[in-house]
Amino acid sequence: MLWDLLDFPGFSEVEFQNPDFFWLGLVLIPMIVWYILKNEKSKASISFSGYEGFEKASFNYRYWFSHILFVLRIAAVASLIVILARPQSHNQWENVNTQGIEIVIAMDISGSMLAEDLQPNRLEAAKEVAMKFISGRPNDNIGLVVYSGESFPQCPLTMDHTSLLNVFAQVKNGMIEDGTAIGLGLANSVNLLKDSKSKSKVVILLTDGVNNRGMIEPKDAADLATLYNIRVYTIGVGKEGMAPYPVQTPLGVSYQNMEVEIDEDILIDIAKKTGGKYFRATNNESLKMIYEEIDQMEKTKQETAVHSRTQEEFFLFAFLAAIFVLCEILFRNLIFKTIP
Repeated sequence: MLWDLLDFPGFSEVEFQNPDFFWLGLVLIPMIVWYILKNEKSKASISFSGYEGFEKASFNYRYWFSHILFVLRIAAVASLIVILARPQSHNQWENVNTQGIEIVIAMDISGSMLAEDLQPNRLEAAKEVAMKFISGRPNDNIGLVVYSGESFPQCPLTMDHTSLLNVFAQVKNGMIEDGTAIGLGLANSVNLLKDSKSKSKVVILLTDGVNNRGMIEPKDAADLATLYNIRVYTIGVGKEGMAPYPVQTPLGVSYQNMEVEIDEDILIDIAKKTGGKYFRATNNESLKMIYEEIDQMEKTKQETAVHSRTQEEFFLFAFLAAIFVLCEILFRNLIFKTIP
């Protein structure tokens, strides 16, 4: 039986352990009837020839105020009944044990990532979608590796996603020598994750080209990922056919259509070998959907334990009952005291 008439601070609901005691409230009815009848019988009667002389008599507030003694008695009895019903509160709280996933995003920042078949270009589109992905995973350790002709960790695994996003925003083409070292980028990503104790370790590797630099072959880096139980999701970026690339000329920037070359066989092999999946992003919307799909496949695991603590809440009513009884005694002996 819930009681929602009072809003007690510190707990959400109140229950009565012995609600049957509320039947004692019926005793208040005969008490009220008895008081009314007693009050009627106690009225004085007098014979008089007319009542004109009483019309200007002042109203006796003291008489009507005397009824407060009975009201206080009724309130005290009602409080005692509530005490017998034994009100209790229940504080409930949850302990959430979160098992985060450790993720490294390996981002290709080579010159070809400036192609504008995605808007405003492949690199900026990839950064924007990846940053939204990071913001939606507050319980995960996430790191960043960038690569082109060389590769290096741009940000170690961290749950400080604000700092990570700031680092992400500064990523641009030209930070390191140009080229496409897919194997080296994946190997550096594995290096960030290999000592992790997490049960779920993931690399999201994004590229728009063919491996043409670096001392580590992509298949060898995939073997390393498999050795350390790391899943690799590979993303090939670029539409089919030709794509416009910006080219710097003496007269300014001009655009040339160049063929899109993505080594999909290598990317598919990496994903298959490590238990991941290969995706192809030909526009902004498909890239967004790819990250949303990865987000659904790599959900953070949570275990929730609910605890409850019972607390007796009769103290308020005991205090009120004492106040009501004390007030009745004081009023009866100080204000409404009768002299024999």
